[in-house]
Amino acid sequence: MSFDLNNHKIKDKIFSACFGLEKECLRVDENGFLAHTDHGFDDEHLQRDFCENQVEFVTDAFDNIKDVCAQLTQLHKTVQKNLAVRKSGREFLWSFSNPPYVKGENDVPIANFVGTWANKSVYRKYLAEKYGRLKMLYSGIHFNFSFNNELIESAFESSGKSDFCSFKNDIYLELAQKSVQYAWLIVYLTAASPVIDCSFINADKIGETVVTNYSSARCSEAGYWNTFVPTLKYGSTEEYVQSIQKYVDEGRLKSASELYYPIRLKPQGENTLENLHIRGVNHIEFRMFDVNPLSPIGILEDDIKFVHCLIVYLMSQPKITLSDDEQITAINNEKMAARLDDEQTIEFLGDKRSIKSTALDELCKIRKFYESFGDDEILKIIDKQIDKIKYPDKRYANIVKTEYGENYVKNGLKLAEKYQNELIDT
Repeated sequence: MSFDLNNHKIKDKIFSACFGLEKECLRVDENGFLAHTDHGFDDEHLQRDFCENQVEFVTDAFDNIKDVCAQLTQLHKTVQKNLAVRKSGREFLWSFSNPPYVKGENDVPIANFVGTWANKSVYRKYLAEKYGRLKMLYSGIHFNFSFNNELIESAFESSGKSDFCSFKNDIYLELAQKSVQYAWLIVYLTAASPVIDCSFINADKIGETVVTNYSSARCSEAGYWNTFVPTLKYGSTEEYVQSIQKYVDEGRLKSASELYYPIRLKPQGENTLENLHIRGVNHIEFRMFDVNPLSPIGILEDDIKFVHCLIVYLMSQPKITLSDDEQITAINNEKMAARLDDEQTIEFLGDKRSIKSTALDELCKIRKFYESFGDDEILKIIDKQIDKIKYPDKRYANIVKTEYGENYVKNGLKLAEKYQNELIDT
């Protein structure tokens, strides 16, 4: 279900979309340990994820990337001002996907939900028993995306289809498959977590910096994945829902929320399979972004803009149907992209080649596609991604490795204090 860019009504609206961000972020004390104070925020935009000391920033949906980043910045200001004057002592937002000092499993307090939300804590206890608490400390960013309805309506008018809801769902099912296939490229270009404190591995070795073999520990085979590689059906929303429900019925997943997959299709409102089946797809969620320490809010606008360009490019390409084997290969490619090795080989579109040369070739194809658009800003965004491949010192993982490879937590604390001061003063 690709978009026909020869149709001027479609091409004129092709970049019309809605964007939202969800960012996980640990709270730490002045000594670089996990904070053990209450979450302390009563705001739908400032939630908790797995543990009590992990703030989850949830933006509204905006029709441009600048505004969504502006709101995320404002939410950071609110939290930073609160953390700077806590009675129990000053706290900071940790600027990395990997945690700081960790004193073992008992150092990770499960989020304390009460009242009508108490079952959320019960669910998190289930996760703790199944996966362990330490992996829950990995923090990341989820990018939520939806096409503008006017764009989908324009495509529907020329499609010859009779059911708009099914047509809309098919667009997102197609995008989901293509995005799974290209998830490795996003990880390769945005990974920013090669360094970790040894206490994450061995609680008896607090303060010893470890430079891992990963550009992104959380997206690697050492990261937070299901105990099996799910394979999903994309023929319709009903098939998609049933393929996830099968794992729930088999006891391999507790619910749809336990599907730890780079791409998820989500309904409006509560994220349940029943809701997705009844209401259809509202947006697509990209779940593979590391928290980027080069930004006070953990993500750079140009990276979001690039993924938007990638989405438009993918939806201009011929339809695909990913087999189970191809889905497994795509997940393996993502894990390979999370290794800090440019000569790592991946299997992509039938070829086995180094990830570096494959990434460069794909970016050049994307750039060529956009040359006819006559938009220099888009080309600059793509060129910045190309430069990360041509000049390894521009890759985020290599920058983090250089700047934090000697003393990860102490230097990370300096960065956390710097960002807090900057946001409070603005």
